[in-house]
Amino acid sequence: MTTTQNNRLDLVVLDMAGTTVADGGLVEEAFSAAAEHLGVRPGSTEHAAQLDHVRATMGESKISVFRHLFGDEETARRANTAFEEAYGALVDGGRIAPLPGARETVERLTAEGRTVVLTTGFARTTQDAILAALGWQDLVPLTLCPADAGGRGRPYPDMVLAAFLRTGAVDDVRRIVVAGDTSYDMVSGVRSGAGIVAGVLTGAHDKDQLARNGATHLLGSVAELADLVARAEA
Repeated sequence: MTTTQNNRLDLVVLDMAGTTVADGGLVEEAFSAAAEHLGVRPGSTEHAAQLDHVRATMGESKISVFRHLFGDEETARRANTAFEEAYGALVDGGRIAPLPGARETVERLTAEGRTVVLTTGFARTTQDAILAALGWQDLVPLTLCPADAGGRGRPYPDMVLAAFLRTGAVDDVRRIVVAGDTSYDMVSGVRSGAGIVAGVLTGAHDKDQLARNGATHLLGSVAELADLVARAEA
């Protein structure tokens, strides 16, 4: 197939933690801190069950996770605030780093004329703290959190579609590439209509989970993404 302007994959929507950013299990640490703040004792049966749910729903908007776990909105918001504060403190402590090849991949995709957008299930303040810690504030033209897409995070397609609408980089959702490390990333990409939904094996979920939830491709790391995009256009 000959590549034309109309079939170029010119919008790439990348997840952060687990896909482009290594956080060394900070989500679980921050959750445990938030749960303890609400009286859930670490090591208890309740804590273990809640932690299992957090692992299963990696990639989902964190406030949605806390709504499921704690029921009422006020408690969920208290838990979310405690989580974001704990995670932010860990980020400030130098506990995160870019995954190998992540920055280089973004820079290559950008140099090829593509628009790259970074997305997260965290709140804006936490996303900004991560970007600052990595020195990525100016790496991409747009970063999105659930609040930037009307409040709904993954597995809804809203952040991907917000990237589509805000950037104007492509005129067809089939020209979008979505990459992430969780099942919810895959579901979000599929629901958006993206032409490539790449599961990256450096984060929360394994290849079977990613494939079951709609991954069109599986990558060992995000460093393989630019070559995948180039092959898809060839």
